[in-house]
Amino acid sequence: MTADEAVRLIENGDHVYIQGSTSTPEVLVEALTRRAPELRDVTLYSAFAVAKGQAPYCKPEFEESFNVVSFFVSNSVREYISQGYGSMIPRFLGEVPQLFRDGTCRVDVALLNCSMPDEHGNVSFGVSADLATSAAECADRVIAQINPNMPFSYGDPVINLSQLAAVVVVDEPLVEVPTAVPTEKEINIGNFIAEHIPDGATLQIGVGGIPNAVIRALAGHKHLGLHTEAMTDGVLPLLEQGVIDNSRKNVMPGKSIASLALGSRRLYDYMNYNKDIIFKDVAWTNNPFIIARNPKVMSINSCLEIDLTGQVCADSIGTKIFSSVGGQHDFVYGASQSEGGKSFLAMLSTTGRGQTKIKPVLTEGAGVVTTRFQTQYVVTEHGIVDLRGKTLPERAKLMISIAAPEFREELSRAAADRFGRSFLKLREV
Repeated sequence: MTADEAVRLIENGDHVYIQGSTSTPEVLVEALTRRAPELRDVTLYSAFAVAKGQAPYCKPEFEESFNVVSFFVSNSVREYISQGYGSMIPRFLGEVPQLFRDGTCRVDVALLNCSMPDEHGNVSFGVSADLATSAAECADRVIAQINPNMPFSYGDPVINLSQLAAVVVVDEPLVEVPTAVPTEKEINIGNFIAEHIPDGATLQIGVGGIPNAVIRALAGHKHLGLHTEAMTDGVLPLLEQGVIDNSRKNVMPGKSIASLALGSRRLYDYMNYNKDIIFKDVAWTNNPFIIARNPKVMSINSCLEIDLTGQVCADSIGTKIFSSVGGQHDFVYGASQSEGGKSFLAMLSTTGRGQTKIKPVLTEGAGVVTTRFQTQYVVTEHGIVDLRGKTLPERAKLMISIAAPEFREELSRAAADRFGRSFLKLREV
């Protein structure tokens, strides 16, 4: 049927999940938006996603029609939510499926973007298993775009045509995320981290220039594994060259594991019908106790700012929500429980405006994503420090050593005021 016909299955008061990653079902979303004048109080759930632009339903004139709720504030809804028209539900991404499954957050309809069917009539929602798996499982009605541009991935994001309430055939390219080319400072960070990663390690790597710098620095490693939340183009060279062979993993050895993909057409084509890559429900990939079963788990994530004691903000700029927790906490904890595991939190030492990201205290309103009780390695372009087992004054001294040089004296004064003689004694050593 047409998209306009399909979205007529959505009723007033329904709770609708919209698939994320780079696979937002744009045709269905646009059709749903066209129904705005006749709909009331429809809740739209979104999560980690990179869309073409702002979601069409994010307009003040639709606020009576749609309640916009996000579990991870993405580019498509960020400005709308910051203006107070929508909201965010704080939750570790790996624990959101539980909200669907126990009925805390009702799901009446799931809108998916799926591959063409295989010989058994199964379609795959390829690049986005994350929350889509549990949403499709819990929804009364699953409405899908069938799209030749969606890769068929194995694992959890597979559903039979017979389970779909409506099907709309489209030919819409997936959003592509260009591979971030690391800067010289990011390359320094990547090298610092790579020196601490042993052969045989299992990697969880985030998205952006710093993770790509780490990946580039790992080209000479051997027998690496991949168990991550997001798969990107950055890992393709390591997969193609056999650096990532998954031979030393305990959890699904021989397979690369992810929950979602963000990349180019090259990545999507590499994934298509590739049995060496398995996509899983984010409740599984991000389960710290599953993560910890692998040896030498290396968790590599970025952040927005860190205070002198190791408190990490990664979801907000002051009170303004920028994103959400994602899987950072899950993998930091999983790595801490893994035999030989390590976690790295990396960032440039200053903002684009030249302000320090290492602060005496976090910006007022900033959210603590990783607590100081969990932070291990912190990395900037100026070095890498290990906070594990260090006192608060010792942490402050280490954090100051990797801050931008022009801010170190100011940070030292703040540390001396806060910690007194216990910090001053360290400065004298």
